[in-house]
Order: sequence, then C-alpha cells, then structure tokens
Amino acid sequence: MPIRNKHALFVSLALLLALPARAQNATPDQRAFRDIYKELVETNTTLSSGDCTLAASRMAARLKSAGYPDGDLHIVTAPGHPKEGGLVAVLPGSDPKAKAILLLAHLDVVEAKRKDWARDPFRFIEEDGYFYGRGTADDKAQAAIWVDMLARFKKDGFKPRRTLKMALTCGEESAPFNGARDLAERQRALIDAEFALNEGGWGRMDEKGKRVYLGINAGEKTNQNFRLEVTNPGGHSMRPVKDNAIYHLSAGLMKIGAYDFEVQNTDSSRAFFAKMGPQIGGAMGAAMTEFAKNPKNAAAAKLLASDPAYNAMLRTTCVATMLDAGHATNALPQRAGANVNCRIFPGVTPNQIKDRLTALMADPQIKITILPGRGAGGPAPKLTDTVMKPILAAAAKRWPDVPVVPMLEIGATDASHLSRAGIPTYGFTGIIFEPDGSRLHGLNERVRVRAVYDGRELLTDVVKAYVQ
Repeated sequence: MPIRNKHALFVSLALLLALPARAQNATPDQRAFRDIYKELVETNTTLSSGDCTLAASRMAARLKSAGYPDGDLHIVTAPGHPKEGGLVAVLPGSDPKAKAILLLAHLDVVEAKRKDWARDPFRFIEEDGYFYGRGTADDKAQAAIWVDMLARFKKDGFKPRRTLKMALTCGEESAPFNGARDLAERQRALIDAEFALNEGGWGRMDEKGKRVYLGINAGEKTNQNFRLEVTNPGGHSMRPVKDNAIYHLSAGLMKIGAYDFEVQNTDSSRAFFAKMGPQIGGAMGAAMTEFAKNPKNAAAAKLLASDPAYNAMLRTTCVATMLDAGHATNALPQRAGANVNCRIFPGVTPNQIKDRLTALMADPQIKITILPGRGAGGPAPKLTDTVMKPILAAAAKRWPDVPVVPMLEIGATDASHLSRAGIPTYGFTGIIFEPDGSRLHGLNERVRVRAVYDGRELLTDVVKAYVQ
C-alpha cells in the first residue's frame, strides 16, 4: 500500500476513534447532521453573553458550501441588535404559481449557568443514548434538521416544485427583540409562504421509552404579563390604617387566584381530547371523549380542569408570578406591585383580559398596565388535508400504532407572529420527548439520540411531500 494511503487510513481511524461510541455507530449522513447540531449547541446564543448572528453566519457558511448562491442566503439584522440576527435561506421551486413552504426555528436559548449543570451547557455531549446541552431540545435540534435538510436537498440535486424557505431567528426566549416578529413586520415578502412549520407539537414517550403520541400544534395561547400596582401616602407603622397598599393588592390577587375564566375550545383542542380519551381511559378519558363531543358538557370540563395541563387547554389562565412591596420594616407601604402572567386563549385580546381583571378586582386603587410582550396572536389555523396528509403518511410508515394528536399550544412560540401576519404556522418537530419534556428551560437539558434521528427522517419525508 502506498505511504500516502496508509497515512490517510491512520488519520481516518484516529478521527473515528475520537468520536463518541454512539457517533461511531451513526451513518455518514447522520454524522454530517450531528456536526451541524454540535456547532449550533456549542455556539452560545443566550441573550446575556451569546451571539445569534454568529450562529446564523455559521449556518449560512454550511449552506454556501453545499452549493447555495449568496443571493439565496440572507443574514438579517436590525438596527441596535447586532448580535440578534438570523438567517433566511431559499431553495427556489420550479412552479412560480405555487406558494412557498417556510421552515422556522429559533437560534436563541434560555440562560444556563455552568455551576448549576452536571455538564458544560455549551458543550455538545452524547452520553448514555442522549444528546446533552442547552438548546439540544429547544430549539437547536429542529434548526439543525432544517439546515441539514436544505444542504442535502441541494447536494442531491433535488428540484422542488414549491419554493422552500428556512428562517432561523433570534429572540424567541423572551428577549426584547424578536427576529420572527421583525421579519413579519419589516420583510414579510422574504418569508411569504402558504404555511410554516415551527417548534412545538413535540411527541411524548413513557418512562420506558415507548412512544405514546406524536403531536402537532394548531394555534397557541398568547403569553402576556400585566403589572398590578397600588400606591399610598404611607406613614409610620406605629399608626396602622386599613387603607394599606399591600392589603389592597393582596385582596385583588386573591380574587384573581379564585377565578376561572370561561371554558373555550378550538378545532385542535377538541381533536386532542377526542384522540387522547381512549388512550387515557378511566374517568378522565371518558371526560375527554365527552368534551370532544360536546364542549358545553360542564361535568366533563370540570373533571378535565382538575389536571393543570388539561385546564390550561380549556381556558385563559392568569397567575401571580412576582411580588414587590414596601420600603422599610417600620413604615406603612407606599407602593405594592405584582406581575400577573396570563396565557390567553386564541381570539381573545390582552385588552379584553385587562378589562376582565379590572372588573374582577373592583378596586380603583389597583392600577393595571399591559406590559410589552408578543401581542395578540393570530387565529388558530385549520388542520387542512394539505398539512395533515403528509404528516399522517410519514408517521404511519414508521409508527403505525402511534397516534398523531392535534394540540393547542399552552405555552408560546414564534408562531403567533407569523399567524398574525397571515402565514398559518403549525408546531411540528417529529421529535418525541421524555415524560419530563426533555428538561426544556431546565437543568441538564437533553433529548434522546434515537428521537432526534427519527424526527430528522420523518421531517424530511414530510417536507419533501409538501414541496414536490
């Protein structure tokens, strides 16, 4: 064997041995995807010390090396936010009359402190069948899948009929600036599409790793914070009076805590209960089935409301999350304030909730202010055959016994910004999470290796079906 070939062999073996054991077992294209995933996780994109623009530029470089011309790669930044940029990539379709499909994911992640984690949160670690690191689940797995998919389509010479677009944005995790909203407001034409796929709709597995269901989000609640505040002249604590700022605020908060907003429903929430009723069984399962048939069934709604997650799917919820009051231990409080976080049902505006809270507390001394936030979301999109058939077919091919379950997202994602701009947006990752939600926003975030690779394959089939 020539010397140069021996050297190449030794280098290849050394590189292979340097990989984690599980990575060595991955196929070549899985390893290529894994490299993208690793680079994203190891690029810090927290608001405090990270750089989304750097992550976007690195993903653009990967797509350029796959054959994308500069004209189809757009690094998007906004004035005053140099590190909160994103990437829009375009794979042109052959039919100019067919509207595009948009793939959306966010690059930013929740803060993570090394001293609190068992492993460095900004190192991509594969261990015991899991990928560990901040963003492995939320939302860099999906971002990596989209980048890898577009790169493979270009390298393989795939020619879609519909144009395929990808938007990787910053600011989804409660940052002051939001890239998806910025695109929808300032560069709507760049991301125009018939519909979009986004994070959310994660599936669930049980404690033994058995797949329970695969979710798809159609509509979500609006995350809105309200500031409640009472001011008072105060005085010395040796001369207490009933007109106390803390008492006024406390009485109002108690009324909010005891109040249940009216029961509401959407196509996706009814479909969720219809699908999950037979799966759950027992009294709760029967209540799900009954509610799906008749959302006005008060007894069924009452039983569902006993579970916090199901209750959140039935109505707007408001809860006190922060308090501040007083200025000295020996003085009557001159100010008392609280943050009330509301998750507002689709079709209801923050102003309507403000009016409801004002009437509920019935105390003119409590001032309510709507804090800056996402704004009202758009209408819940319909689960059309165009959207659902490819998902159902791809899921049935792999997991015929695992139901695809429509869901109303009880959290909040960037779907609200796009839906409000007229781009129906569905939460679908194809990734099935652990019972603990794969520790989203928590310590030691992780996602099962098998689940990511499975989701990547499923999403590839779905997206190909959409654009062919």
